[in-house]
Amino acid sequence: MRRFWPLLPVLLVVAGAYALGLQHELNWATLAARHAMLRALVAAHPLAACLAFVATYATAVAVSFPGAVVLTVAGGLLFGTALGALLTVTGATTGSVLIFLAARTALAPLLAARAGPFLDRFRSGLQRDAFSYILAMRLIPVIPFWLVNLAPALLGVRLAPFAAATCIGIIPATTVFASLGAGIGDVLAAGGRPDLTVILSPPVLLPLLGLATLSLLPVAWRRWKGQNV
Repeated sequence: MRRFWPLLPVLLVVAGAYALGLQHELNWATLAARHAMLRALVAAHPLAACLAFVATYATAVAVSFPGAVVLTVAGGLLFGTALGALLTVTGATTGSVLIFLAARTALAPLLAARAGPFLDRFRSGLQRDAFSYILAMRLIPVIPFWLVNLAPALLGVRLAPFAAATCIGIIPATTVFASLGAGIGDVLAAGGRPDLTVILSPPVLLPLLGLATLSLLPVAWRRWKGQNV
């Protein structure tokens, strides 16, 4: 049972957040109502605001709390595109690493004990090319973030390639959302909401898919080379 202790803080945070109704706070209406106050806090306490944003984002990711897109846009709104993207990437990577470690410690041994031959072969391939696979999944914005946090942990991927691929892979989409946030102050003040479908528009999505394809080229090369030896 000691193996499951790393998941206990996650479950307690989730229970506390839902008990306080925080799932209703991460939305556009709340951001529109409070963005002027938040901007004032950032101006008055810039360092503390940066640290609080990173901690909030890391916690939201670690417990797979809904509303990460709102937080990413809020980062651009409050800190500007460059700093907002940097803080978001830092928070998201930190939160991903925390839940990755918790899941790997608590659940991966259980799955490994019950894995069949197919899962063993799949796990071996993922472990060998973990960086390329995770980078490709991070670059494609339609793949659930929580799934890419948990699946590699359950399949025994090492921390270093997971963290590196996560940090690098989320930079493009994060920058797009932070840039969107940097210019929506007037939209929120007027009661509107940002158009998030921009991430699925061809000028944005196609380059992301292209980068994801390029990240898998080392995998394809090793397989081709292995078949022709």
